[in-house]
Amino acid sequence: MSSSSLPWWRPDVFARRLDFLATRQKVLRAMRGFFESQDFAEVETPALQISPGNEVHLHAFKTCFEDHLTGARQGYYLHTSPEFAMKKLLVAGVPRLFQLARAFRNGERSARHHPEFAMLEWYRAGGSLADMRQDCVNLVQAAARAAGKPVFTAQGMVCDPFTEWEILTVPDSFQLYAGISLMDTLGDAPALAAQVRRAGFRARDDESWDDLFFRVMGEAIEPRLGADRPTFLSDYPVSMAALARPKREDPRLAERFELYICGIEIANAFDELTDPAEQERRFAADMEEKQRIYGTTYPIDSDFIAALRHGMPDSAGIALGFDRLVMLCAGTEKIEDVLWAPV
Repeated sequence: MSSSSLPWWRPDVFARRLDFLATRQKVLRAMRGFFESQDFAEVETPALQISPGNEVHLHAFKTCFEDHLTGARQGYYLHTSPEFAMKKLLVAGVPRLFQLARAFRNGERSARHHPEFAMLEWYRAGGSLADMRQDCVNLVQAAARAAGKPVFTAQGMVCDPFTEWEILTVPDSFQLYAGISLMDTLGDAPALAAQVRRAGFRARDDESWDDLFFRVMGEAIEPRLGADRPTFLSDYPVSMAALARPKREDPRLAERFELYICGIEIANAFDELTDPAEQERRFAADMEEKQRIYGTTYPIDSDFIAALRHGMPDSAGIALGFDRLVMLCAGTEKIEDVLWAPV
């Protein structure tokens, strides 16, 4: 019997992961030490939610609460992110908060994906994307020091987190790595398809603008980000940042960045949208798109919209894949190596 077919709990199989899990503990302590030094509150919010999140391409697990006292039944979802509940805590008056949450995403399983995983989220009332970038630098460097990892290696790349980090915009990345003038095509699928074909990529006539965008991102851009040094990829089209503010200088783009190390997406940050009417409009549009593509929708969290109406402070927030950070610190490219017990 091959070792891959043996149960994970066998001592001889589990022993192979012990060093990786020891690194996880070191990174966990460094993470909590960082947030304590910044005077953050560590919070815990329910995984059961009315809405699991309204991202078009994320799929949730559904369950049902049965109230034995009243006989009532209420449908719930396991959240894909603790974002809505944490933002309600911002409204409630918590100025700096973080959470290492269990998050759940259906249909996701690969070397870097797991149906249940650890998501680290934090928010700063009055914060900015510049604050989020500095938090990322400080946190990743603290994790690397704790793990004794002066450089990260993955996917054939070597990345030094202790050198100056790169900031690159999405439009510049399309021009640099694919020769595509993205801003000339926003929302115009035929125009983008023509540029995509000229750049040597596949493009069908029936594909949406988003389909074409993600193909170029996945094939030409993401694999090159975070080589030599970590990369903040910023200024996404506003249609791809449903919970972020539009940029004041150019409302076609959003106040959003993603962090890449060795071609791996590590974190996703927003200058948070606080306009309740605009947020509800975006959720509704995204659910129409989800219905079109997948034949299903998720509820909109009316309590979240009510909290925004009450008044959420200007804030910046970020979600970081904790397991992926541990993978980099442990020197493994398989997420199950850094999990105590896989699903």
